[in-house]
Amino acid sequence: MPDQEEASVSISNSVIARDDAPATPRRKVAALSKRQRKIRSALVAYSFIAPNFLGFAVFTLGPILFAFALAFMHWDGSNAITFAGLDNFWRLFDDKAFIAAFWNTIIYTVASVPATLLCALGLAVLLNQKIAGRNFFRTAMFFPYVASLVAVAVVWNMIFNPEMGPVNMILYTLGLDPKNMPGWAADRHWAMVTVILFGIWKNMGYYMVIYLAGLQGINSELYEAADLDGANSWQKFIHVTVPQLGPTTFFVTVMLTIQSFKVFDQIFMITQGGPGTSTLVLVYHIYNEAFISWDLGYSSMISLVLFFLVLAVTVFQFRRQREDEA
Repeated sequence: MPDQEEASVSISNSVIARDDAPATPRRKVAALSKRQRKIRSALVAYSFIAPNFLGFAVFTLGPILFAFALAFMHWDGSNAITFAGLDNFWRLFDDKAFIAAFWNTIIYTVASVPATLLCALGLAVLLNQKIAGRNFFRTAMFFPYVASLVAVAVVWNMIFNPEMGPVNMILYTLGLDPKNMPGWAADRHWAMVTVILFGIWKNMGYYMVIYLAGLQGINSELYEAADLDGANSWQKFIHVTVPQLGPTTFFVTVMLTIQSFKVFDQIFMITQGGPGTSTLVLVYHIYNEAFISWDLGYSSMISLVLFFLVLAVTVFQFRRQREDEA
């Protein structure tokens, strides 16, 4: 009897083993098919990303890396590239045009960023009210940003013409001595002011739209609570509107700062960096060195300095934002 029981147990174990034997390959097939589905999904996702990434790699990332390498080279675009080491870097300190362009860029940024931000916020608050012709004024304020820069610059130069421009005509009507009239873009003391005013006027409409979106996202119950507490319009603006627009203001500040460091087009169209070097900025100096003097290595070094300058300012702004939120 014990022998029969042992035989039956062995037979049952062998049957169980045979029943379980196909389970391991089945699990492997299931795991393999699951892995294949993940790979297929990833390939589909990368196929959508690939065209944009290839364009970015070829036309943006590649030139940026090449410019970083070229900053330590001598090259005029036609002859062979030669290694320069830090020659291009030390040359910056002896380049009076670079020093003037650096400080002009700082001045333009410090003057234009807060002024544009305040004008954009003021317009947004005003045009967020229920006033007649609100949509028309919104469109009119936004139009300079999307208008052709060439046409806008020509009109701007006509408006601020030192001899026949309507601005100086108005100043003359108000009693200003013609000898003391601003020369605007033709005067080295007023050229930077002209460029800054142009930048404010052209860009404030775009950031006004961003502020309008932020204003319309503020919970109206906050204003109702402020009304119950007896707050007037100014108090509601300071204690409700401004804090609620904190993230929007941070975004606008970062974008305006980066844009001001990269200013080129309006300098090119209005003053060409003059008179003298009064409106010469870093990007315009890069353009002169690269495509007028054909000193591509030195222009790449200036680009590298500009890159780290913008990076440092942006990192500082993000750290300040985190500290304020904490």
